Amino acid sequence: MAIEYWMQGPVEGIPTLLQPVAHALLQARDEVRTGMTGFPEVLLWEKPADTASPGFHLKHLRGVIDRLFTYALAQPLSATQLEELAAESNNTGDLSSLLNAFSQQIDKALAQLSRTDPATLTDFRGVGRKQLPSNVIGLLFHAAEHTMRHTGQLLVTAKVLQAAAHA
Repeated sequence: MAIEYWMQGPVEGIPTLLQPVAHALLQARDEVRTGMTGFPEVLLWEKPADTASPGFHLKHLRGVIDRLFTYALAQPLSATQLEELAAESNNTGDLSSLLNAFSQQIDKALAQLSRTDPATLTDFRGVGRKQLPSNVIGLLFHAAEHTMRHTGQLLVTAKVLQAAAHA
């Protein structure tokens, strides 16, 4: 069994206070990559018991990191980000492309974490059109925990689908 990222020590270049975010994102990428290896493409958009499909979870994982990290920069979502959000439920994309997009988003997030000044972590950040109150650390932490939540949902859904396909 591999040692989880949080027990491997600091991620180089990431500020100390943001290490838990980096660890969670790296752990999610590793678990998704491992858990989806050999997953049948034909099951990617299946929704067991009317739950979200594995394809949705993969799109959402990438998208939520992108959106929350954008808010952490005090930027509004772009038209492209809003279109991608609306398209998360569309059954489009193949497994390899979705996995690659998620992995690339993790890389972008780690690069942003490395540039984040710890002195800004409690700075106000408005979320969405209503500018709901948050701050930099809140957004980055929520991106990490939301990613782990959907990682778990993705992996359970994938196992259920694979078991049903072999029954």
